[in-house]
Amino acid sequence: MTVGNPQIPACAGPDPAPRAPQFAMPPLACDCHSHVFGPQEKYPMVPDRFYTPPEASLASYEHLLTTLGFERAVIVQPSIYGTDNRATLEAAEADREQYRAIVVVDGAVTEEQLQQMHDQGARGVRANLLFSGDKAMAEVRAIADRIAPLGWHLQVLLDISTFPDPYAYFSSLPVQTVFDHMGHFPVSKGIGTTGFQALLDLMHEGKAWSKLSGAYRITGQAAPQFDDVTPIAQALIAANPDQVVYGTDWPHPHIPVAMPNDGDLLDELALWAPAAATRNAILTDNPARLYGF
Repeated sequence: MTVGNPQIPACAGPDPAPRAPQFAMPPLACDCHSHVFGPQEKYPMVPDRFYTPPEASLASYEHLLTTLGFERAVIVQPSIYGTDNRATLEAAEADREQYRAIVVVDGAVTEEQLQQMHDQGARGVRANLLFSGDKAMAEVRAIADRIAPLGWHLQVLLDISTFPDPYAYFSSLPVQTVFDHMGHFPVSKGIGTTGFQALLDLMHEGKAWSKLSGAYRITGQAAPQFDDVTPIAQALIAANPDQVVYGTDWPHPHIPVAMPNDGDLLDELALWAPAAATRNAILTDNPARLYGF
């Protein structure tokens, strides 16, 4: 594997000077979606990855958390490491009271390995279903059966507008499903699109969660505030404010817009959830339940 492979696009790093949000953060607020990258010599990337990120250390991330006012965090396994969860789990182990992890596994994982990851702070498995087929969906179902005894959830990355019958599939799983990036569909399709309505139904019935994260991944605009995302976020909150969490998506790998400031991104939450009580639930109470803080 060559780090500088010209066939794989390199990502910009995060804004090194994040600013604090313009609203008061509640105690024990949790950033529910972030990644750590590197050192490259210790954690090799898979050769068939979609992007090459710069190093983004736990120390840099902790500076961001302090600046924004987060006291807890969920570190999510990125696709560039495949099923090698060492970077993610070692970061989570740095403070077992403050951090949790979401890992990536395959069908070969053992119960002993799952329990070890649980002890290291893992509370869910991430599955990329953006290009799903029958085999991938069957594998995810099998993994859901494996993690259910641990009380874990399934975190999915997919385009909810193209996924076949999401209500039937996800309502039949033995675990809760957390949808990355608000369902990860182009907002130009609108809130009436069938898949998004299925997600709202799942949330309303308490069968799914959504992460208010990655607005720049679904917007049609070039910079914050991403006003076209507001109706999507507000619809998710209205469906079930107890089943919504917030994530920075730091360090913002492989995004289609210029690198934003994290303070600008967090300020969007005040537009999506103007009431402080609702924001506090999204930032503190809901993550505490979902991740077992």
